[in-house]
Amino acid sequence: MRVTVCARPPADITGGGLAVLVFEDDLSPLEQLSAEIAGQAKARARQTDFRGKKDTSLVIPFGEHSAGTLVVAGLGKTESVTRDTWRQAAAVVARQAEKDRCVSLAILPPFCLDKALSSCVTEGVLLGSYRFDRYKSASSTEEEPPRLESVEIAQADEAGIQRGTVLAESQNYARDLVNEPGNVINPASLVAEAKRLAAETGIDCTVYEEPELREMGMNGLLGVGGGSVTPPRLIHMVYRPQGGAVAKLAFVGKGVTFDSGGLNIKPGDYMRTMKGDKTGACNVLAIMKALAKLKPGAEVHGFIGAVENMPDGGSYRPDDIITIRNGKSVEIDNTDAEGRVTLADVLSFASEQKPDVLIDMATLTGACVVALGEYTAGLFSGDDRLAENIMNVSADTGERFWRLPLDDERLRKKIRSDIADVLNTGGRYGGAITAAMFLREFVDENIPWAHLDIAGVDSTKEDYGYYRKGATGFGARTCLEFLELYLTEKD
Repeated sequence: MRVTVCARPPADITGGGLAVLVFEDDLSPLEQLSAEIAGQAKARARQTDFRGKKDTSLVIPFGEHSAGTLVVAGLGKTESVTRDTWRQAAAVVARQAEKDRCVSLAILPPFCLDKALSSCVTEGVLLGSYRFDRYKSASSTEEEPPRLESVEIAQADEAGIQRGTVLAESQNYARDLVNEPGNVINPASLVAEAKRLAAETGIDCTVYEEPELREMGMNGLLGVGGGSVTPPRLIHMVYRPQGGAVAKLAFVGKGVTFDSGGLNIKPGDYMRTMKGDKTGACNVLAIMKALAKLKPGAEVHGFIGAVENMPDGGSYRPDDIITIRNGKSVEIDNTDAEGRVTLADVLSFASEQKPDVLIDMATLTGACVVALGEYTAGLFSGDDRLAENIMNVSADTGERFWRLPLDDERLRKKIRSDIADVLNTGGRYGGAITAAMFLREFVDENIPWAHLDIAGVDSTKEDYGYYRKGATGFGARTCLEFLELYLTEKD
């Protein structure tokens, strides 16, 4: 889909879809339309009591007029509108245009949009019209509406549209990868994708395979991947800006391409969606993809521990003792707590690169979903400034986070081991917190670090906002926006 600035007067827009965004109790933007269409739209609004409230829309077919379909989308009260409101409204009109089989859409906002809002509207259009249907045959998709091919946004900023396109396309790239099943994406094919992306963007990519991992002491990765016919890999990607870097940041992604639970095997209902256990890794790839176009002034490292957790004679076991790269030993209580064991090695390796900030993303715990539900991710950090910045950025991106504590010393006792440095689970209660406490054992204490537990928000069972059923790519945009904020503060 191509998104551009619309330079045509509304009266000159023929065919396709036409959308008008309005604030609550202010339908004056309809006056941009021809007198006939504006009059009919206002009459329909009176008949249906449409007032422009948030998450409401008015759809009027105009087959015999200049626009095939007119969609009026409400933004809600002016004082309550956020950047995410614009994304959601743009997603609504894009989906409606596709539903009405439009291949083009023109969007008319109530005023001139700055760079930030132009980006938001673009993001909403591209995220909201996302589909993953590559495995459907032609016969099963022939009745589905065509995809939007072009969208024009009036009174928009060109740079904002370009930025929004990069952000949304990167997130949709992550969604595509996460939606791929375990028989398509495994550690080897994830490596192939990282190499392909590196070749396309010019980003450095180093891959460490099984023999090298043994030499490096990456026993967590090797232990978790021991039951799979596809050995684990460590992926290290680096974006370096031209002219030198003003900072160094690192993003780590959990890359469990499929999680059966290992010897502590999951029940069938809980194994069903475990292709999504690689979301953190896919988000890291999406971030690296975006950086090649956004070109920030920071050196950015992306780390992925790619592994498949399967039951086999070579699987790691409960009661095993595994020594992680940084020298700390882990007693295995449960093989289904594999993500933290994998991340322990990767965080240790990432810490050795001495980044100014280290952020990891992982579908880590069901306990986080129990605590926060399916629409909010957990944020853990011992650095108040870092946590505050992530929270502030997430308010703009619409990706909800809630900060959970790391300072409960009584809870920390749950991951004490009698025979090793740390236990890989702390029991059911406070499970998201004890998992984050476990991870902190493998991060250099001098590096500002944040852990994003995106379990639950990594996919959705329903359409809502600009998401459709399936993978969301949640977290990628927040990390990219955080990077921009971090560099702004550095200046």
